[in-house]
Amino acid sequence: MALVVRDLAAVEAEVARALGVEACVRDHGVESFGLNNVLFPVGECLVELVSPFRGGTTAGRYLDRRGGDAGYMVLFQVDDLDGVRRRVEELGVRIVLEAVETGIVGLHLHPLDMGGAIVSVDRTDRWEEWPWAGPSWRDHVRIDVVSDLVALDVAVADPEGVAARWATVLGVGADGATLRLDEGEVRFVPADGGTEGVSGLEFRAVRHDDLVLGGVAVALRPA
Repeated sequence: MALVVRDLAAVEAEVARALGVEACVRDHGVESFGLNNVLFPVGECLVELVSPFRGGTTAGRYLDRRGGDAGYMVLFQVDDLDGVRRRVEELGVRIVLEAVETGIVGLHLHPLDMGGAIVSVDRTDRWEEWPWAGPSWRDHVRIDVVSDLVALDVAVADPEGVAARWATVLGVGADGATLRLDEGEVRFVPADGGTEGVSGLEFRAVRHDDLVLGGVAVALRPA
């Protein structure tokens, strides 16, 4: 899960304080896109903040369209990336980037074709690794406040239709407007005022709280 923000240092500090998390890596492989980034591990998931440092970037244009910080990208780990390639071709979904690093390949899918957000579908050579986060990201897991990312909300004009499309691409089932994944779920909700995008995150936490971080509603919920 990635958020795009204007003031990376300020939002990084806010996220670390509110969620009790610790950064595992910064500026790993994104400078060529005109971005700075920071990643936080939350259990077996990762939350990323990206921020443009030069003009003309896709992330910067998205910030302008949304009028500020916002949810930006949803990333999924899969075993069968060839199956994903086949299904996106059949659906006419454009691959805007094939990101490659030692041990991992990710397909970035066009948000206008998928609906709601940029979707990245990634396969790693070793399931337990996530090279985008560096070799030792698990050393930075902190669970004093939050221990897992259990759900995210994506606002779209057609929740059930977009859910069905994401489900087909990923090769999973859709329960109405909800994708039930091996770990967590994606919930598609009606877009408020026509603005589509990632609108909410829900974490398993030690307390009940409702926050806004990086332009996204964040729910902390005890198990």
